[in-house]
Amino acid sequence: MRKVVLITGASSGIGLALCSRLLAEDDELHLCLACRNLSKAGAVRDALLASHPSAQVSIVQMDVSSLRSVVQGAKEVKQKFQRLDYLYLNAGIMPNPQLNLKAFFLGIFSRNVIHMFSTAEGLLTQNDKVTADGFQEVFETNLFGHFILIRELEPLLCHSDSPSQLIWTSSRNAKKSNFSLEDIQHSKGPEPYSSSKYATDLLNVALNRNFNQKGLYSSVICPGVVLTNLTYGILPPFLWILLLPLLWLIRFFANAFTLTPYNGAEALVWLFHQKPESLNPLTKYVSSTTGFGTNYVKDQKMDIDEDTAEKFYQTLLELEKRVRITMEKSDHPS
Repeated sequence: MRKVVLITGASSGIGLALCSRLLAEDDELHLCLACRNLSKAGAVRDALLASHPSAQVSIVQMDVSSLRSVVQGAKEVKQKFQRLDYLYLNAGIMPNPQLNLKAFFLGIFSRNVIHMFSTAEGLLTQNDKVTADGFQEVFETNLFGHFILIRELEPLLCHSDSPSQLIWTSSRNAKKSNFSLEDIQHSKGPEPYSSSKYATDLLNVALNRNFNQKGLYSSVICPGVVLTNLTYGILPPFLWILLLPLLWLIRFFANAFTLTPYNGAEALVWLFHQKPESLNPLTKYVSSTTGFGTNYVKDQKMDIDEDTAEKFYQTLLELEKRVRITMEKSDHPS
């Protein structure tokens, strides 16, 4: 029986590289591409099938920044499949990133230059906005839309006889100091991306606590520093080209500079081959590339309090209840 893999954000960047790499590992897979743009997804499907004709590739339209789109997309998935073996929660945004130029230039000439580049700590702020659902866009896209997707797909994911895996694309930029249980959407702060990625790490721990006994396991990865549409929003592409020699040089000292989506997908592909029962839920798996271009995966212990993770999970469940009540009222007005 073909293994079924669903990937959000599969039409570009790391998600697209992941699709190609997974089929290179096993061209008997059935990949399901969950994407906002059907025409882009169709072009990706055609290219994947041209290079891997024995694979099966299907498309589901899904925008994780819209809960109705998530619910509708999940309904289509449940009509197509009886189970999912892997769910890659990869889609994400970093809207309107603003570079702190003062911190950037101070950091370049400090002993923390490698840490600064590899984590972007203190460098980036974002201008978030509110979605049509009434949530902060970064929170809904990077975390809550995916949470609702998991909840919708539980019947396909929970099989104790044969485990399924959730695999999240997190970040080294996930900082505990940018997250608060009192403001889980980071509506009052300047670093919603960092907050959403720390929230991802928290949810990952809570999901393992609540679902391992049902045959569902969760892991988080960091792709390293990758040049994608996210990073091109920070600096103009020509500046990244000018910085490339420096980044290649730094890679001899800090292997987090994976730079390409292919390299950044290393930990995602590595997890595809692991027995989920053997993985540590408090570990983040980091894609790494040596100065000579060799890819490998590094373990990183996460700064996570398990009680906080459980409180956050319960908060999300309460938020989900309110959302479903609102959607029900909207669908059936009195």
